[in-house]
Amino acid sequence: MANDDSNKDEDEMALFQAAMRDVAPLPVVDKVIHRDSQVTSVPQKKIHSEPISAEDSLSDHIALEIEAGDEWSYARPGLSHQTLRRLRRGYWGIQDNLDLHGYTSDKARQELVAFLDACTRNKYRCVRVIHGKGLSSKNREPVLKIRIGNWLMQRSEVLAFCQAKPEDGGGGAILILLKAST
Repeated sequence: MANDDSNKDEDEMALFQAAMRDVAPLPVVDKVIHRDSQVTSVPQKKIHSEPISAEDSLSDHIALEIEAGDEWSYARPGLSHQTLRRLRRGYWGIQDNLDLHGYTSDKARQELVAFLDACTRNKYRCVRVIHGKGLSSKNREPVLKIRIGNWLMQRSEVLAFCQAKPEDGGGGAILILLKAST
């Protein structure tokens, strides 16, 4: 019986080699071609039966490392560096402003959500949020600056953000680039 198996394997190997006789290996290319980089999402069951308000969906537990005084920025993965550079240089005019300095964290979150929703409805591309420098807060740290950065990263309509130019508020303000409405 074992002899029959080895004959069968030899016959299959001979057939395979005969079929592959005229096949040439593909040339080695040093580039990778990405055909479709989008991953299809899998629908998930809803865990909550009651609707979650937009401000409740923004977590304070997502960390964006920012040190006081740093000129910080964020660009959604896949966005070109040129887009962030254009935002920094004022390519898009500021279409609306929100002044949050002096607000509590909870009130600032509510105001930011309402502001972003209104900006999306109005089809704005570039907006400014003034968060203050934290000079009057405990330990003189920019609490709202860090939280706003974390919240913005969680909003799908936010493509990028960066610290405003000195004439637009500098370290106490942030410029936000929103998705173009279709």
